Amino acid sequence: MPQRGRPRGFDREEALRRAMEVFWTRGYDNASLADLTRAMGINAPSLYATFGSKEALFHEAVALYVQTEGSGIWEQVETAPTAHAAIAHVLHATAEAFTRGDTPRGCMIVLAAPQMQGANAQVCDALKAHRKENGCLLERRLRRAVEEGELPASTDCRALASYFVTVQHGMSIQARDGASRETLLRIADCAMASWEALTS
Repeated sequence: MPQRGRPRGFDREEALRRAMEVFWTRGYDNASLADLTRAMGINAPSLYATFGSKEALFHEAVALYVQTEGSGIWEQVETAPTAHAAIAHVLHATAEAFTRGDTPRGCMIVLAAPQMQGANAQVCDALKAHRKENGCLLERRLRRAVEEGELPASTDCRALASYFVTVQHGMSIQARDGASRETLLRIADCAMASWEALTS
């Protein structure tokens, strides 16, 4: 009888990273079990025994993405000296991260499951929560800027945060479509050039 379960020398972290790249490239719905097991170097029973389900594997892959390839973009929002500096960092770091190395281009959080209809609702909700959290982070930083006198009291912090998050999401789509780092940096600069008009 053939042996079932994980293959000898199975590296869980490496398998998870390969699954992350499949989900990042193909999205949740389009990543088939065959795609995943082929990339991970394991069979379907091993995948289920190790990760529980495709959905559970995806959630772990998203967590890995946030800790690795998606890191460096949002971490400085609260510690930047000004809200202007915080948002400029987010957009410029986005241009760097979305065009780095041989990894799939763009943001996994934005691109992995953008469609609600006909998709896994739990997956869509989890990614939506990640995106919402980033918007809330910017809004809190902008409200602090109002309290500290950097921005006028009349500033619509929610709308401003939504605007810059929308720019960042658009940069992800541009990157997936092949935009260069230089193009994304110019987009970031254009968005920041509107700062005075948006906050006056």
